[in-house]
Amino acid sequence: MSQEQPQRSDQNEQEAIKYGDVFQVSGELASKPITPQDASTMQTAENMALGHIQKGGPAAVMQSAASVNENRRVVGHNDTTLDQEVTVSDAEVAGHHIITQSVGGQVVGQYVGAGPTSGSERGGGGDVDDPVTIGEALEAAAMSAGEKPVEQSDAAAIQAAEVRATGRMQVTPGGVAAKAQAAASQNVRAMRDEDKTKLGDVLADASSLLEKDKAVTREDAEGVIGAEIRNQPELATYPGGVAASMAAAARLNQQNK
Repeated sequence: MSQEQPQRSDQNEQEAIKYGDVFQVSGELASKPITPQDASTMQTAENMALGHIQKGGPAAVMQSAASVNENRRVVGHNDTTLDQEVTVSDAEVAGHHIITQSVGGQVVGQYVGAGPTSGSERGGGGDVDDPVTIGEALEAAAMSAGEKPVEQSDAAAIQAAEVRATGRMQVTPGGVAAKAQAAASQNVRAMRDEDKTKLGDVLADASSLLEKDKAVTREDAEGVIGAEIRNQPELATYPGGVAASMAAAARLNQQNK
C-alpha cells in the first residue's frame, strides 16, 4: 500500500483542470479540460465586451487553468475543447449593467456594474454580438500579452494582420505594422528586457493606426498564424499573442453569425 500512494499522487498531478473544477457548470462541459485556445476565446470576448480583461474574472481563471494544463502536458498549445458558444452579454436594469459570461449556455461569471455599456466601450455603439475586427483583435493582444517584448514573429504577424485589414500588400508608413517592425529591430539591440518595446506599446491603439478595418475571418486568422509560426524558431504561436487573439476573434465571429 505504501508504494501505491505516490502513484496516485503522480496521476493527480497530471490530471487536467476541467471546467467543473473552477466553475459551477454541469453535464459534458464540466468534464472538459480548459485549453489555451479556450482561454484565448474568452479573453477576446471579455475584452470586446468590457474593454479590458477583468482581474479574477472567467478569462483570467481560464488562462491560469490552461497554463497549468499545458505545463502538465495534458493539453496542447493549439488544443480547443470549446465547440460551444462563448458569450459575454450586457443587460441594463435600473441604470445598472448586469454582465453575464457564459460557455455553452452555462453561466461562468456574472456581476453588476454601473459603467458604460459594452458598445460604448468599444467605441462603435454596437452590442457584444458585433463582429470583432482585426484592429480590435490586435488590441486584445495588447491586453493579454502586453508585457511581451516585440519580436520578429510578432512583427510578421502584425504585418499579415494589417495586410488583411487594408487589402494592401505594402506596409502603411506610420501604421501598426511599421511600428511593430521598428520595435522588433530596436529590441534586437536592447540588452535588457525592461528597455525593450512591448506588444502593449505597439498595439494599444491598433484600430486607429489601420487605414481600413474588417471583421476577422478564419482565413485572416490562418494567414496571421502562419506568419507568426514561420518567424518563430519554436514554430509555435505565443499564448494570448497576435495569432492567438486573431484565432479567438475568428471563432467568436463564426459563433455569432
